[in-house]
Amino acid sequence: MLVVDDEPSILFAISEYFSARGWEVDGVQDAETAKALLTQKRYSVVVADLRLTEADDVAGLDVVTTARHRAPDTRILLLTAYGSQAIEAAARRRGADAVLYKPMPLAELARVITGFLAGGPPAPGTGDQSECATNKCPD
Repeated sequence: MLVVDDEPSILFAISEYFSARGWEVDGVQDAETAKALLTQKRYSVVVADLRLTEADDVAGLDVVTTARHRAPDTRILLLTAYGSQAIEAAARRRGADAVLYKPMPLAELARVITGFLAGGPPAPGTGDQSECATNKCPD
């Protein structure tokens, strides 16, 4: 699993939570490092924050694009506290399987990821995006 978040406390919490449950987790704080790792290693899951810097408030979308391009079977979740229908639509067009809102309990994030890996959710771009407006994206 690759976790990308510029907030050290969130990066630490997600990484530790999943590591304690047997996941191998790589955690990074910026898009460039994440994209470099994605060219070197395959991940079953990528969890990326939308805003990774103050200067680029949608850098997480670049991570989504790179992850989808490098490994079409990777499940990709975009986390944000700044979501909108436009952001959700852009994330889905770039290959995100889901857009989830912060704060999200770690147990809920784990449930969504487990559901993805079990093969339940639709392929990227096939979900009904109108559901995302009510924070009920297909997951």
